[in-house]
Amino acid sequence: MAATTSDWQRRLMRCFDAAIALILPSLLLAVLPNIDRASGVEYPLLILAGGLLLPACGELSGLYQPWRGRSLFTMLGVYALGWLLTIILLSLFLVATQSAVIFSRAWMLLSSLGVLAAGLLLRTLLYVYLRRIRSRGRNIKKVLLIGAPANMARIQHRLESMPYLGYQIAARLIDEPMGSDDLVARVKALASRSVFRRDFDEVWLTYPLASGDRVKQLSAELMVVPVDIRYFPDLTDVRLLNHRVTQVADMFSLDLNRSPLDGAMRLFKALEDRLLGLALFVVFLPLMLGIATALRWQMGRPVLFKQYRHGLDGKRFRIYKFRTMTLHHASGTPQAIQGDPRITPLGAFLRRTSLDELPQLYNVLQGRMSLVGPRPHAMDHNEYYKDEIETYMQRHRVKPGMTGWAQVNGLRGITDDVALMRKRVEYDLYYIDNWSLGFDLKILLMTVTRGFVNRQP
Repeated sequence: MAATTSDWQRRLMRCFDAAIALILPSLLLAVLPNIDRASGVEYPLLILAGGLLLPACGELSGLYQPWRGRSLFTMLGVYALGWLLTIILLSLFLVATQSAVIFSRAWMLLSSLGVLAAGLLLRTLLYVYLRRIRSRGRNIKKVLLIGAPANMARIQHRLESMPYLGYQIAARLIDEPMGSDDLVARVKALASRSVFRRDFDEVWLTYPLASGDRVKQLSAELMVVPVDIRYFPDLTDVRLLNHRVTQVADMFSLDLNRSPLDGAMRLFKALEDRLLGLALFVVFLPLMLGIATALRWQMGRPVLFKQYRHGLDGKRFRIYKFRTMTLHHASGTPQAIQGDPRITPLGAFLRRTSLDELPQLYNVLQGRMSLVGPRPHAMDHNEYYKDEIETYMQRHRVKPGMTGWAQVNGLRGITDDVALMRKRVEYDLYYIDNWSLGFDLKILLMTVTRGFVNRQP
């Protein structure tokens, strides 16, 4: 069978990844000074190993699957993950063979960063280019749409509002009246004449969840057609948290609120937190020492504010902040308000710039928080809102974060309004639903531009 355009694109991307892992280190080897190039075959062998490992690790992380309709930041995050796995494997090999001393540290650092930058840049340019040409009617996938009228209208509206995805409805088979045998006969005839030649690339079935038997019946008729068959259930009345289909006791279940960070993904996010968290801790350590000294001089002890919060799965952990208020005793956790007399001038500055949150880098290194995730609220606030907002505690399916999707979109500070808290929860659950390493990177970059300045007390 002839290869499709997508097959060729995936092969080209594998070749490109191998090429940059071979060419960039070779060029740097030729131009960098103070490298012993006559020592043998060690440098060429390491370059070759990197050129073979990078596409292999990309394949392992799912980098070369179709990305049509998916997030650019997710794709960049997956590439960075494959690159990181390659670096780890090469480092382990060098340590195991005790050969790291042979190679120039500057060459290894510049080569690895150059490969990362080149891969990210090419994918960004390709992603933007494909979106542009799809908006102009090229590189289109044609869809045969089958289902209930209301569901079909919803999908058609979504595709018309996002032409850059490159999906076009080629034909519709409307199931009306619902459950009629006439549609089954038409689908069967269409499938029979579409086995080898067809004018559509995918088949989309769209029915309510209650129509499972109908979907099973139609999909059985369509299985003879060698194209992707997708089922888009109408889930508008069900709140799903990153759902997936699993098999339990030889039965299939639709998990409605699974944690998105199970298995390998939890390991990758933990690695992200530890590596980036350690780097940020080292960078901000002089600033934290300066703040601690200023607090000790102006406000005395203690320098840190410690309080219990709910973390992953609702378990308690102790959070750290720089102290911004005078010492006082209060029942519960009264929130700060504008002009709060408890807040000192230095504390007000730390709050406005979010510098009071820096000690939470230690919580990240402890593994009790993430760099990115839903912000942890006071425990008595959790007790209140869990009864006011039905999906509130789903925020605790992942570790709380130093910054989050809600925060960089301006949802932070005082939470005395249930409607405002509901909006914040919606943003937190959107982050959980759509989590990826690339999404984390996007939020961290947005934090630099809009997440530090806090106009709330």
